[in-house]
Amino acid sequence: MPWKPDAPYNELPLLPPRVDFETRPVLKATTRARAALAAMDEATKRMPNPMVLVNSISLLEAQASSEIENIVTTTDELFRFAQEATDSASAETKETLRYRTALFGGLEAIRKRPLSINTAIEVCTNIHRRDMRVRDLPGTYIGDPNTRSAIYTPPTGESVILRKLDNWVDFVHTTADIDPLVVMAITHYQFEAIHPFADGNGRTGRILNVLQLVEADLLREPILYLSRFIIRNKSAYYRLLLGVTADAAWEEWILFVLRGIEETALQTLSKIDRIQALQNVMRTEIREQTTAGSNADLLDVLFENPYARINDIVRRCGVSRPTATNWLNALEAIGALVDLRVGRERLFINQRFMQILSTDETLPSASADRLF
Repeated sequence: MPWKPDAPYNELPLLPPRVDFETRPVLKATTRARAALAAMDEATKRMPNPMVLVNSISLLEAQASSEIENIVTTTDELFRFAQEATDSASAETKETLRYRTALFGGLEAIRKRPLSINTAIEVCTNIHRRDMRVRDLPGTYIGDPNTRSAIYTPPTGESVILRKLDNWVDFVHTTADIDPLVVMAITHYQFEAIHPFADGNGRTGRILNVLQLVEADLLREPILYLSRFIIRNKSAYYRLLLGVTADAAWEEWILFVLRGIEETALQTLSKIDRIQALQNVMRTEIREQTTAGSNADLLDVLFENPYARINDIVRRCGVSRPTATNWLNALEAIGALVDLRVGRERLFINQRFMQILSTDETLPSASADRLF
């Protein structure tokens, strides 16, 4: 039966795709993406403290991935409540922080057992903070927000969905001679097309992307995320997903994902260089402006948690509260930190670090018009 937007796509083809998807352009793009990813991963290995990136970039990924689903929060609020989402945090911030919890929970899960349907269920459950299960009721569809007409209707029926998820897992772990980056591109489409949950499929699928890269030993640390690339190319993302469904346009879709991996890896590599340069500057500022001397813990905490509290310094550096306050005040006085007062609380923001994290360099070859 041919695909129709308003009919459940129970005939969604199983993997592998029935067309030649390892075309010459795909193989060339895969080589470029692998090189960029390897360079980024190698640079991460050289970092004395990779958690500087893991903690902060995972938060920005949570923010971007949630924004794709119209769950919007500010960077300021997200980092303020990163350690503890109190009642004063907005509902959107709490939901975004659950994305990071789901990500780290998924990483812990794949260190114990291979990625599976249960991994996806666990990730989606953590995103929503309630038990999620595979859809067993009809009525789910993806629609045009203006006309409310169906753009795509995923498979329906629990047994049908589970059968397709079994096939999805088999292809994730395929032993065929297919590059893991191509596998990830294909399985991301397939997961979104199966659309196994009543809600949270997009965010779950984007977390599964990075879990696959870690499981395939292509990433030592989970620091490559595609959500910001998707936001910049959102219309192309949805158009190319639908192109696979309607026309089996696998090559265009895979090239899009590979370009996203290459661009994101190169931008992260640039961030690593700029972060290390800033760390050298702040190391000198700490030595010259405070009595901390060569206390590496102070530098680490200011980068691991760029919205630092006095108590963070007390705990991490093993000093008294007056000493921690004096150190932070001295760095604030020279502009190395920005003092933000929220009620009775003081937050000391590593603003230069935040600027590096939130700004992506434009790559000359990354023109959306040229690529998509």
